[in-house]
Amino acid sequence: MIGLGDIAEKAYLPVLAAQPALDLHLCTRNEARLHRLGDTYRLGNRSTSVDEVIKAGVDAAFVHAATHAHPQLVEPLLAAGIHVYVDKPIAYTLAESEKLVRLAEAEGRSLMVGFNRRHAPGYAELAAHPRHLVLMEKHRHNNPEAPRKAVFDDFIHVADTLRFLAPGPITDTTIRTRVRDGLVEHIVLELSGRDFTAIGVMNRMSGASEETCAAMGDGAKRRVVNLGDVIDYQGGETLARRPDWVPVARQRGIEQVCLEFLAAVRDGRRVDAADALATHALCEEIVSQAGD
Repeated sequence: MIGLGDIAEKAYLPVLAAQPALDLHLCTRNEARLHRLGDTYRLGNRSTSVDEVIKAGVDAAFVHAATHAHPQLVEPLLAAGIHVYVDKPIAYTLAESEKLVRLAEAEGRSLMVGFNRRHAPGYAELAAHPRHLVLMEKHRHNNPEAPRKAVFDDFIHVADTLRFLAPGPITDTTIRTRVRDGLVEHIVLELSGRDFTAIGVMNRMSGASEETCAAMGDGAKRRVVNLGDVIDYQGGETLARRPDWVPVARQRGIEQVCLEFLAAVRDGRRVDAADALATHALCEEIVSQAGD
């Protein structure tokens, strides 16, 4: 694991540290955090640079560093023949992302992007629900942001989830943004095709931070709230809450996506980032529309 920030510590490290037959190495420039977490999980393999990780001869790497550092970490890992899982986005620009995807293909190595919502139980089950209309909302409380950062660090989850849930080929894309003083206040994305429409909305000036996704069709509606509660509407309303003992990492699909990547490495299967790259291309289009 390269990069041991809050998400890595809270979500990914507990999952990976619990896996049998996994020789886990930790890497961060923050030596205090490195030794605290190494001691907590009784892990002796500790590094402060990607060069040390490569010299250790690891088979695969999870990159959880800040987005701006992704290219300088992912490129040498792939070039050294190491399979890579990287938090979304691959990079802040489409050009940098394309370069890394091409490198992974040339080296015959996996490059998997952390779109965990595709694996979250609530959203994965929506893919089997009638969905002539999909509506996803992901809001932030009073947090306008520069277009590239807002889109690639945050709205990218909305764009990818809509693509994942689209029941057919997407033939039309409509983008609307509100930008004031160089900061994005809201984004509306509409993807449509034959007999379906998928709409994603983010308001960064909202009164709350929240996320919901609903699929509707054939007289039924299913709505997932904050990746946990599932509400079915079919004349009436039925609420299914997340079971008390289900770990947050499993509820959010993080455990599942980690295990899928590790299984591919063990089985010798290459995970292709081409579909993830299509989401990055869509995000670049949104950033262009916002005037960045």
